[in-house]
Amino acid sequence: MSTSGSAIDVARLRADFPILEREINGHPLVYLDNAASSQKPRQVIEAMVDYYYRHHANVHRGAHTLAVEASDLYEGARVKVARFINAPDPASVIFTRNTTEAINLVADSWARHNLRTGDEIVIGVAEHHANLVPWQRAVEERGARLRAVPLTPDHRFDMDSYREMLSDRTRLVATWHMSNTLGAINPVREIADLAHDAGALVLVDGAQAAPHMPVDVQALGADFYALSGHKMCGPTGAGALWGRAEILREMPPFLTGGSMIRRVEIEGSSFADIPMRFEAGTPNIAEAIGLGAAIDYLEEIGMERIFEHDRRLLAYALARMRELEGVTLYGPEGEDRGGIIAFNVDGAHPHDIATVLDQEGVAVRAGHHCAQPLIRALGTQATARASFYLYNTEDEIDRLVAAVVKARDFFAAFA
Repeated sequence: MSTSGSAIDVARLRADFPILEREINGHPLVYLDNAASSQKPRQVIEAMVDYYYRHHANVHRGAHTLAVEASDLYEGARVKVARFINAPDPASVIFTRNTTEAINLVADSWARHNLRTGDEIVIGVAEHHANLVPWQRAVEERGARLRAVPLTPDHRFDMDSYREMLSDRTRLVATWHMSNTLGAINPVREIADLAHDAGALVLVDGAQAAPHMPVDVQALGADFYALSGHKMCGPTGAGALWGRAEILREMPPFLTGGSMIRRVEIEGSSFADIPMRFEAGTPNIAEAIGLGAAIDYLEEIGMERIFEHDRRLLAYALARMRELEGVTLYGPEGEDRGGIIAFNVDGAHPHDIATVLDQEGVAVRAGHHCAQPLIRALGTQATARASFYLYNTEDEIDRLVAAVVKARDFFAAFA
């Protein structure tokens, strides 16, 4: 695949994804549930199979050949993650199972040991639960307070309200990079600069952004950045937390046990330096290697080209969906939006819409998208959601629109 500025050769790329050859209910699969989890190319699957066929051993424990090979592959994946997000040092990349675990790590290790009574953590009302519930527990235990930035009427992070919330009590701002429901892309650098001026740290939830757009944690001004591998062509069970090294080194361990220690006595233990301090026990070795292979795959295509492909699909899909009477769309209009469309159809529950779409071979998600406060803020109880990725096409969007029309007309007959 070329890495020039030309458009992605989607037809050639789709051949890398065996699952896209499937039929669902007699129709070719149209997979538009990428915000929940993306599909995996052969290159990722084969990298994991090769590890198990040829290189499997535990990491960081043995001196034999297989142990060294496994350790090199595992640490090589860490270097790839660091390069992918422009982290200054691979040692500041912690492998986790997913974004949720990465954020819980910071909440458990940093927040519970640094928050004091009266301190505040600021989030957005549109955060998914992984960037909300861990902070609820942390502030409850420490006598601190959680504050949520509302949405503007056009479904963006309300910067005016955010500025008013910041104070010398603010210790952390935890914000989404790209909303998993609205597709809205936050102005993270501006959010981070304001937070730092108030003396607060910034955690960025990159679960939706990292798969779709170039990420530079240094340019963003982040202190922590969390991502999930399974949303970016990698396997489940592989994610990462990046943190500024000087902060990570001051944080106590998240889990304890083997691998994360320096010296152990019966009376007590001392702990290893980062990243091992936060990777207790045998890690998800094959999954980390698979994540590294996914990064190789995405970088060969080019993240700028992937982002532009998403945006072309989004523009086409929004134009087509706006033509439909009885369909409500959510999310901002403009350049600060990725390839996600949440929508509702008059007179039909989103679950029923998703069921009809599945009968047409079109896979979308329906429900609250692990973002119940946001769904309530939108004045609804649930939505359907179509989310695009590098292997989707305009023809598939036409299939989506046709299926939505069929569902709308079917339920209208019972109104």
